[in-house]
Amino acid sequence: MQTQSLWEHTLTFFPQFLATLRERVAPDATVAVVGASDGKFVLPLAAAGYHVVAIERDEVAVHGGDVHLPGDSQAHALGLVDRLKLEELQDRVQVVENDFLDGEPMGPYCEAVWTSCSWHYSANHHRPLAEFVDRMQRLVRPGGVFGAEFMMPVERRHHVIEHYTSPERLRHHFLGDWEVVLTLRTNEFIERPHVGQPHDHTHRMGLLVAARASTVTDHF
Repeated sequence: MQTQSLWEHTLTFFPQFLATLRERVAPDATVAVVGASDGKFVLPLAAAGYHVVAIERDEVAVHGGDVHLPGDSQAHALGLVDRLKLEELQDRVQVVENDFLDGEPMGPYCEAVWTSCSWHYSANHHRPLAEFVDRMQRLVRPGGVFGAEFMMPVERRHHVIEHYTSPERLRHHFLGDWEVVLTLRTNEFIERPHVGQPHDHTHRMGLLVAARASTVTDHF
């Protein structure tokens, strides 16, 4: 990629999700990215041949703007729309500038859905985690794939916020026509400063990838 995401160097389980996509869905399948930000995952998916529905409500993430960087400096960051144009990938991506938790649930119209560390943001705590998961599941057609990486509890306050979760806690959302095919987790690790976090900080991350049975009639 000629342009880099602001989140380019943050840890991710995305390669494991991408490997599952290659095994289970068609090369030109449609993948929804919930919390698309400036395209850290959208652009690689589009470059790999997938059609992408990028769902993001933050105006700066979508259209670019001034951001505060570690080291007390300001910079103008490219947004998702401009990055797609520079990489000539705009024809493969539908940008949905909307709050994923507002309005009626969308779908199903995708073969896969992905989100990265979006649940733990305080702006999403006004709705139950189960609703976020359910809305993502509703996007996925039978035979499709659900992928989410998420923050696990580290600090004491995290343990009373359900949005900091674990693969074990998430499993009970994937019954019936869903099968959990992969879970991973990290130990605690130190992440360097990035946008929105000016100091070193401690994280612990998890991954859950599930597949929806292809033999069940889609009833949504």
